[in-house]
Amino acid sequence: MDRSRLQRRNRLMGMGVAGFVAGMVGLAFASVPLYRMFCQVTGYNGTVQEGQAAAPGAGDVTMTIRFNANVNPALPWRFAPERRSMPLRVGEEGLAFYTATSTAQEATTGVATYNVTPEVVGRYFHKTACFCFNEQTLAPGQQAEMPLTFWVDPEITRDPNTAGIRTITINYTFFRTLEDAARSGAVANAGQHVGPLVR
Repeated sequence: MDRSRLQRRNRLMGMGVAGFVAGMVGLAFASVPLYRMFCQVTGYNGTVQEGQAAAPGAGDVTMTIRFNANVNPALPWRFAPERRSMPLRVGEEGLAFYTATSTAQEATTGVATYNVTPEVVGRYFHKTACFCFNEQTLAPGQQAEMPLTFWVDPEITRDPNTAGIRTITINYTFFRTLEDAARSGAVANAGQHVGPLVR
C-alpha cells in the first residue's frame, strides 16, 4: 500500500473516530433531559407527574403522604419539611411546605431533585406546583419557605400493582449548582462530596 493511500485511510479513520466521540458527547448531554422527560411521562423510577389538570375531588381512600428532605454536603443549607407526614384522600389536593436555611457566609444557589417511593406510584402522584428543578438562591442566614401542591390519582386504587399501597413518600434532595460551586471555589473540593453538582 503506497504512502498517500495509507495517509488517506488514517485520515478517514481519524475523522470517523472524532465523529463518533463528538456524537457520544452530544448524546451524553442530551440523555439527561431525555431521561427526565421519559420518567415524567411514564412515572419510571418514582418520577411524579407534572403539569396535570386540577385534582378531581376527594375519593374514599386515604393515603399517608410522608415528606423526606436531604442536602448534599457541597451545599451549606439546612432543609426540612414543615411536617413529616399528612393524611390525604385520593383525588384531593394537598399542600405541604419545606423550609431551607442557608448556613453559608455568602449567597449560595441550590437546585432540588425529587422522586416518590414506592417507585411504582410515580405515575399516580401529580404535582401542580413545586420548587424542584428551579434554582433557589439564599443569602447568608436567609430562610425560605417552599410550597408543594399535589394530588394522588384515584386510579391508584384500581391498579393491581398499587391497590394495596397506603403510604407514599416524596423525597427531595438539594444540590449546589455547578456554576455556584465554581464561583465560590467549591468545585476544587467537589470530589470529597457525595452526589452530583447540578448544572
